[in-house]
Amino acid sequence: MSRAIGMIEFKTTAAGITAADAMVKTAEVEIIEAQTVCPGKYVAIITGDLSAVQAAVETAVNSNESSCIDSFVLGNPHESIFPAIYGATHVEEISALGILETYDVASLIEAADQAAKTAIVDLIELRLAKGMCGKSYMLITGEVSAVEASIRRAKELVAAKGMYLDSSVIAHPDRRMMDTIL
Repeated sequence: MSRAIGMIEFKTTAAGITAADAMVKTAEVEIIEAQTVCPGKYVAIITGDLSAVQAAVETAVNSNESSCIDSFVLGNPHESIFPAIYGATHVEEISALGILETYDVASLIEAADQAAKTAIVDLIELRLAKGMCGKSYMLITGEVSAVEASIRRAKELVAAKGMYLDSSVIAHPDRRMMDTIL
């Protein structure tokens, strides 16, 4: 049994809640987060056994394909995804700060997983469309070259889906700036 994470992103709250309900009725999955985000979209993130997550996400998407913006299933997600979603990552020192911003939630989580698997970096936070008009961003840290490689890979992934907005890497960010972020 392998651990997986899955997500649906719907255009409307009504369609999203209905789809999320279908997910938990379809398979034994746990809801990590399910809520309306800006600008009135609905996201639901689940975890569980890979086959259960796949079945649940497929059922949700099929329940109202015309309202589904995006979805994904990640088998064996990087362990730093979960604390980053909750904003619970504790970082002592920042050598470099990587920022990647997307137009949606789903591509950001997929990009964060790829970034964390590309090089030795720490995911600091995944801001999922809350107060951002539907956009999302991630913050990562590590050595400069690792952060650059991870952001480059994440950018390629979201650009291929047409969801890339912006990114940057700051080598040795000032402590005063980091105090506002952390």
